[in-house]
Amino acid sequence: MAETLRQFPEIDLIGTMDSEDAALLAIRKRRVDVVLLDLQLKQGSGFGVLRAIESMQRRPCVLVLTNHDSAEHERTAVALGASFFLDKARDFQRLPEILQQIVQSGGAA
Repeated sequence: MAETLRQFPEIDLIGTMDSEDAALLAIRKRRVDVVLLDLQLKQGSGFGVLRAIESMQRRPCVLVLTNHDSAEHERTAVALGASFFLDKARDFQRLPEILQQIVQSGGAA
């Protein structure tokens, strides 16, 4: 993943968080523009992160990358504000194209 992100000098990787609390702290503290979010976290869940982001005044663009690609998971993630829902195994190759769209639209710092 880091190699994919290095293709975009406009994107600064601030870190990898494995808990809902750590992710939300980083999002609020750093005022990020884009979040790559897994639904499976060691503490909490990606859905909890999405719910918290939904209530923020300044919301980042959220790309959900998951192994849980059920239609129900996708509906829930999109309803909670995810801009993209990608299956890690099937859709990962789309990530550079999506990031390029975000950068071109001014969504990344």
